Amino acid sequence: MADANFSAASPSAHPMAGPGYGKRTTPGQPPRTNHDFAHLPPREAAIAAYLDQLPDGADISVKTLAKQLPYGQCALGTALNRIQQAGHLRRGRECITADDGSSRWITRSWWSRSARDDDWWATFTRGDVPRQSARPTRSRAHILLAALGRTAPVLSLSDADCATLAPLVTDWFERGAAEDDVLRALTAGLPTPVHHPAALVRNRLTSKLPPPPTPRPPLRILECANCGAPGRPETLPGGRCSACRGERAPAQPPAPLSAPTVHDHAAQIRAAMSRQRQERAHA
Repeated sequence: MADANFSAASPSAHPMAGPGYGKRTTPGQPPRTNHDFAHLPPREAAIAAYLDQLPDGADISVKTLAKQLPYGQCALGTALNRIQQAGHLRRGRECITADDGSSRWITRSWWSRSARDDDWWATFTRGDVPRQSARPTRSRAHILLAALGRTAPVLSLSDADCATLAPLVTDWFERGAAEDDVLRALTAGLPTPVHHPAALVRNRLTSKLPPPPTPRPPLRILECANCGAPGRPETLPGGRCSACRGERAPAQPPAPLSAPTVHDHAAQIRAAMSRQRQERAHA
């Protein structure tokens, strides 16, 4: 049954979007289960489960999905709208700053395994959502510590040492440090001999901890899923603008008169007042 299983579709073979574009998973995702999308209709649940398995950067445009899944573009567009209204998807733009200081706006398709309400998406747009994810950096930190002995044999650590020291390495990662930065700090200028590897590693991770980066809130704009019109999050409940939801737009105040029009009206009023004075003088 197509709604329940895409036997011919392989997430691993799904096309990727251009660099910097495509699917972007939001932070704070819980572990994947078989019931993540049980609240959706069967077709939408199957499509959502497929999207959830795609890696970040995958092309999730309607045209590309139609080439991978057993649905046409019209059906997929309807399904994606329902998935978006359920709180799993938002489309918009984000301002990205390059290393040379230049910036540009790029299209984003943000994905959340958890269904999020409009308030959550509004908070995410402002950059206020906590950055912790369901894939904790502790595993990455533990791997680095466990492999430390390959770079510096005198710093070989036990599994218990790695588990204890991993949060300190996580602090480095959260401050923008790369693995090479941590390795240099731990292995440069080692004393001879090293009597207590775990104590030395702890001391260096603590004393050489880099300063926290200056926080820079992201610049994000949500867009209507139907027409692409940009708008504030509160004007796009469910990811759609008022016009696409079939609501009548509020009456707009009349546009202000231009300067030449104002001057012309003033001249007409002065001329009329002058004629009235002349008529009274000759009465």
